Amino acid sequence: MPPAGAAPRSLSFLALGDSYTIGEGVDADGRWPVQLAARLRADGIALADPRIIATTGWTTDELSAAMDQAGPLGRFDFVSLLIGVNNQYRGRSAGEYRDEFTALLARAIELAGGRNDRVLVLGIPDWGATRFGAASGRDLAQVSRELDDYNAVARELCEARDVAFVDVSRPSRARGDEDAMLVDDGLHPSAAMYRLWVELALPVARRLLGDGR
Repeated sequence: MPPAGAAPRSLSFLALGDSYTIGEGVDADGRWPVQLAARLRADGIALADPRIIATTGWTTDELSAAMDQAGPLGRFDFVSLLIGVNNQYRGRSAGEYRDEFTALLARAIELAGGRNDRVLVLGIPDWGATRFGAASGRDLAQVSRELDDYNAVARELCEARDVAFVDVSRPSRARGDEDAMLVDDGLHPSAAMYRLWVELALPVARRLLGDGR
């Protein structure tokens, strides 16, 4: 416990992912992990802004390699993980995703000090519901099925490790083609769409971090 009258120590936060975590096309304060941290601070939970390891286009193996290259990452009080859309986009199998996501989930738990109750996984949104998707020439029903398969894998693995999983596919499909929900490329979410994700993740993160220990 901090001394009486001292400000509580800020909880450290590591956000792992791809374009959806780095927030392609949005200002830094519009990224969903940054929005989530701000909302939690407003609730009295002293969560620092995240250290982000994420780049547009990364697949599961590329994220893992980048984590290796980042050197010893240490321990964090809270870790988020959102990865896999580029695996699906490149035509990789759900089986391969299972193997690589399993390893990433284990690393996330390790980075959270072995605490599975301090890891938050977000599911993959449906890029086929965007303007980019509509113009892509892809079979959008197949895209949705494959992303559902990926998300089912991630949910199953999270449940097996008792890790929190938040599905963001519903808002991405319901509102993914709206101008206000997209940045200029017609593919990546705007800060407004990320705000919808944060509304889903917020009660889960509050539960995970509510005790502050």
